[in-house]
Amino acid sequence: MSEKPKNTEKPKNTETAEQQRLSVFKTYKLYVGGKFPRSESGRVYEVTDSKGKWLANAPLSSRKDARDAVVAARKAFGGWSGATAYNRGQVLYRVAEMLEGRRDQFVREVADAEGLSKSKAAAVVDAAIDRWVWYAGWTDKIAQVVGGGNPVAGPYFNLSTPEPTGVVTVLAPQESSFLGLVSVIAPVIATGNTVIVIASGKSPLPALSLGEVLATSDVPGGVVNILTGRTAEIATPLAAHQDVNAIDLAGADDVLAKELEVAAADNLKRVVRPQAVDYFAAPGIEGLTAFLETKTVWHPTGALGASGSSY
Repeated sequence: MSEKPKNTEKPKNTETAEQQRLSVFKTYKLYVGGKFPRSESGRVYEVTDSKGKWLANAPLSSRKDARDAVVAARKAFGGWSGATAYNRGQVLYRVAEMLEGRRDQFVREVADAEGLSKSKAAAVVDAAIDRWVWYAGWTDKIAQVVGGGNPVAGPYFNLSTPEPTGVVTVLAPQESSFLGLVSVIAPVIATGNTVIVIASGKSPLPALSLGEVLATSDVPGGVVNILTGRTAEIATPLAAHQDVNAIDLAGADDVLAKELEVAAADNLKRVVRPQAVDYFAAPGIEGLTAFLETKTVWHPTGALGASGSSY
């Protein structure tokens, strides 16, 4: 009787390739001038979820980063404010399209940042995308609402038209890391301003991911610049900066808001004070008009006298 052959095969490793691999952690960077630099200081800080679990390291911006953002915003202002309102609307709508394509990513990041369930985070992200679309539709209509011809006693046309204020610093809401963020950025750029955003200090990751969306959404570099870190440390030099025209204090507490108002007075910046806002509520046009200036032009109609003669 022949001997049964021995099994010479080595026991198979039950551990799959997926279990063996290491995850690739994302390196978050600032968004300034259409590029993604690390902080000039080289510093980072830990970002955790609502339960204290580590999520990522975010850049800790310095005063130099803030100054670089102002330079980028000023450089971009001429082209962005000079674009047609219709074109700006197309660009904002493109942002909404790109956000829709990355919806799942933002749902996950908002859920981690704000301690929300997946369904509630999805509602936040959907509202933020809809908010972009809403402001995109207003870009070429706001001039008709807040501008127009003025009745005057004389042979003149008297026309008022809105123009963007310039470079605006925005302190994003601290608690609403995405919907609140979109609600303060979109109206500022819809009207032709450029913006430097200081993201939520404790939940900056949705803002940094938004920078990646903006970079691929036809938004010219420098129109939106996103900084992360200690809000007071970044906001103080921006409030005093002579080339910043306005500041929105949405994400500041009462003490910081008062300090920044004093700093902003040096070059007569327009200041929007912090107030309680329900970001899920339907927005009005206040966000659009907050950073608009009105230019009024007089022009002869051609009538020379009361008889109605003209040239």
